[in-house]
Amino acid sequence: MKYLQFILLLILFIPFALSAQQSGKAKETTFYTKEGNRIVFNADDGSKFSLEILSSSVVKVWFDPAGTFVRHNGSFAVVNEDLEDIGEINVNDEPLCYEIYTSKLRIRLNKNPMQLQIFDKWQKLVFSDFKEIGHVSDSTAKKAYKMLRSDEQFFGLGEKAGPLNRRGRAYKMWNSDRPCYSTTEDPLYKSIPFFMSSYQYGIFLDNTYKTEFKFGTESEEYYSFEAPDGAFVYYFIFGKDYKDILSQYITLTGQPIMPPKWALGFAQSRGLYTKEAQALEVAAEFRKREIPVDIIYQDIGWTQYLQDFEWRKGNYTNPKQMLSTLSQQGFKVILSQDPVISQANKKQWEEADRLGYFVKDVRTGKSYDMPWPWGGNCGVVDFTIPEVADWWGESQQKPLDDGAHGFWTDMGEPAWSNEEDPDRLYMQHHTGMHDEIHNVYGLTWDKVVKEQFEKRNPGKRVFQMTRAAYAGLQRYTFGWSGDSGNGNDVLEGWGQLQNQVAVGISAGLGGIPFWATDISGYCGDISDYPAMAELYTRWMQFGIFNPLSRVHHEGDNAVEPWMFGEVAEKNSKAAIELKYQLFPYLYTYAREAHDTGLPVMRGLFMEYPYDEQAVKVEDQFLFGEELLVAPVLKKGERVKRLYLPEGEWIDFNDKKTVYLGGQQIAYRTPLNVIPLFVKKGSIIPMMPVMQYIHEKKDYPLFVHIFPDYEDETAEFELYEDDGENLDYLGDIASRTRFTCTTLSNGYRTVVEPSDNGFRQSDKRNIILVCHLEEMPGSVTVNGKTVKKTDDASIARKAETDVSSIEWSWSDQSKECRVKIPDQRKEITVILAN
Repeated sequence: MKYLQFILLLILFIPFALSAQQSGKAKETTFYTKEGNRIVFNADDGSKFSLEILSSSVVKVWFDPAGTFVRHNGSFAVVNEDLEDIGEINVNDEPLCYEIYTSKLRIRLNKNPMQLQIFDKWQKLVFSDFKEIGHVSDSTAKKAYKMLRSDEQFFGLGEKAGPLNRRGRAYKMWNSDRPCYSTTEDPLYKSIPFFMSSYQYGIFLDNTYKTEFKFGTESEEYYSFEAPDGAFVYYFIFGKDYKDILSQYITLTGQPIMPPKWALGFAQSRGLYTKEAQALEVAAEFRKREIPVDIIYQDIGWTQYLQDFEWRKGNYTNPKQMLSTLSQQGFKVILSQDPVISQANKKQWEEADRLGYFVKDVRTGKSYDMPWPWGGNCGVVDFTIPEVADWWGESQQKPLDDGAHGFWTDMGEPAWSNEEDPDRLYMQHHTGMHDEIHNVYGLTWDKVVKEQFEKRNPGKRVFQMTRAAYAGLQRYTFGWSGDSGNGNDVLEGWGQLQNQVAVGISAGLGGIPFWATDISGYCGDISDYPAMAELYTRWMQFGIFNPLSRVHHEGDNAVEPWMFGEVAEKNSKAAIELKYQLFPYLYTYAREAHDTGLPVMRGLFMEYPYDEQAVKVEDQFLFGEELLVAPVLKKGERVKRLYLPEGEWIDFNDKKTVYLGGQQIAYRTPLNVIPLFVKKGSIIPMMPVMQYIHEKKDYPLFVHIFPDYEDETAEFELYEDDGENLDYLGDIASRTRFTCTTLSNGYRTVVEPSDNGFRQSDKRNIILVCHLEEMPGSVTVNGKTVKKTDDASIARKAETDVSSIEWSWSDQSKECRVKIPDQRKEITVILAN
């Protein structure tokens, strides 16, 4: 009876199967060969199954029904398989199975039927083929079925809409231009076929075709992933937690580039930011109103033609002078670029066509005629042709030489080549047909943009933010979530705002630590600014906690903060100022993102994977490890119910009120409040508000200390570097470790600087801001008693007096401030009761 039920299961749920299975016979492993750390198992139907042990916790799996292991293109994503020297690999040939051991894993391949199982070193089953149908094929298509546990949860797949936990849903990888996408729409702009399981493993399916993932939609007993063509290669990654798994994925696919420091400031944009006078006017208004901002964008209309990189005549009279003026005011200008050449741009189009630099139409052998949303029909530039790189880079450099600072690469799906546009499948790229190259088209473009920037601007960090991408994009670019918002009614964009939190968290799980939402939502005409003010304010209060913060909206819908009234401007300004104050903290986590790939925005499940309630939270996130953000995401919400994980959490808005974690609380959220909490036992470095990042080089560093319990230590290592060059790749940087130990009779804080070829300032103060319950009886620095003063004196001297040491106490804020000149020497500060 059970056998008949299993046959019925195959008929109902499996769309294709191996010919051996179709005849009623499952695969049987007959023998194996071994070369180095790769073992190839041969099946009786002629298929082969390869296991390559890349480290003690990473296994490369390759299933090939033809048994040839031929791959048309190498991996576009994986750049490093030399993960660990694991020594000699031994295969134990047991009567029923083959077994391979590493220091962390026990890998078993059952012989008949063939079935892959992976256990941890304690013999706990981590990952398993589903019965005898682990890997099946039909023609060019391949599919893997895996055992699904009743409590298993899945996170990842990069920038996807919908719930964070992917269980019970299906997803496709096909980069698609989806303006005003819904909160559950799929696919979207980016394809990152990497996910993580709550059973301590991750899977990266390294296949660029339209792959699909079905997390229990076909059965409660298994989940599956599949590819219609191409090599069926995937990487199994075992880790102690989500952070460990993600870091190993980053080791495979490459470290994220660090953005220039100013990229972490605030940015203003609009679909019709395309005029010189407008840019100067908007910039002047920001400075007049003293709202901090670093970047002004220019959208695609800045160009004369797609894509000649020439300033549009009539819109720009003296772009070099414009850029110079903006630079003197502390602004950087970022320009949009599209990956096409308009046929109306006759000179450049004919040149590219003659050189063969366009994607071809396989039916005619001529350049593919691509409809484009603006500029008329275009040729699609083929960035897989090696010679295209210098050709594109030469043109791209023209506005950079004028004084522009970088690009956002838009429409790189390429646009209007979604699932419902099958004609695009006739596009032939230099390295393959469009069904293979579609998902990596944006990646190949971003690679050219970044490498050409660095070639022609040696030593400078690239700024590039992209919409369409594939796994590995972090090596070249940053990301934003595309055209969000409600196009039918801009005032009803609250659902889209709420889902952007989950989209941002998930983006970070796909190797996009530097990410942005379009603050205000891109879609929808704004006709009633007072009515839009609340949504704009709440989107801003969420957006300033994106690593990259940009306001952007379609067309000529103005979305500068002052457009929405005095209250919205005041609250937006306060939010932006908070982002600037937190820059030292944020930049430190930017460095960690480069080193490890860990995102700045983190779902609560990443830091608290065993907290069942935290795992379910999708409308809050951690900003780094120490700060918890719970943005208001509902219209009219003035009391937000939010969840605090284990531990104790201090209200960062007053820095005094303490909440016990492990519970839901009701928190008052008037329009001027962002629910923000700091974990007890944390240190948060901050800086004064500036109109642009590092407007002042010698700014004082405010180090907020929230001490832990007696005999416990709070610590933080601040990271600083030049912020614009590539020296960080050689670790030319400054680090300052702060540790505060709670004693039975006070607090001991140690400041330990370590400079390697860089020093932020020769004349700045470090101001320790200790949040205590009562005033210390005395303060000593390196054993010497320090003179007590008042807060006003310390505030007055913070930026001018870099010689004296003094301290103050505020009974109202419960803060003890200790001002110390930063002479880059170890300092011990004792606050005695």
